[in-house]
Amino acid sequence: MDATALNYFSEHTDRVTTDRDRDAGGRARNARPRDALGRPLPYGAVGEERAPEGIVREPRRALAEAQELLDAGRPFHAHEVLEDAWKSAPEAERQLWRGLAQLAVGLTHAARGNARGAAVLLERGVGTVEAYAAAPPHGIDVAGLVHWGRVLATRARAGDLDAATVPRLTGGPRRVEG
Repeated sequence: MDATALNYFSEHTDRVTTDRDRDAGGRARNARPRDALGRPLPYGAVGEERAPEGIVREPRRALAEAQELLDAGRPFHAHEVLEDAWKSAPEAERQLWRGLAQLAVGLTHAARGNARGAAVLLERGVGTVEAYAAAPPHGIDVAGLVHWGRVLATRARAGDLDAATVPRLTGGPRRVEG
């Protein structure tokens, strides 16, 4: 490698690694502001308040916070809460929380008008949470979420995102007709 190429590489490698948002442990953190649906905004713009990342919450608190965010039309932010729960859950529940996060991302895609992304993530989430239907922990309405996710995924595949409803994570889901 000649001196010019080495200099270019060195300059750009340093810029890439030092300009990235990182936490104290060196893990990537995106401090860029986001809108209500999680889309990145330019640095310096005023965005939506975000759920803090890396917070370990009791399962019922995580579910309550995620439900509040879903009800407020902020499924991307609900996904962040559910993702934290997934990462901190005991091994036996990890896939359940992952599936809940996938359902929230599917709803995010629906709200953004991305029918294909909505269908794919909703179907993936349904397939992941369905294994917990026989004995769902923490009062999670797995059967209701599976029904909701399948109906909404079918509608999304047909291009119908106007009927996207907010699911109930626990205790008596809001059903969609199917």
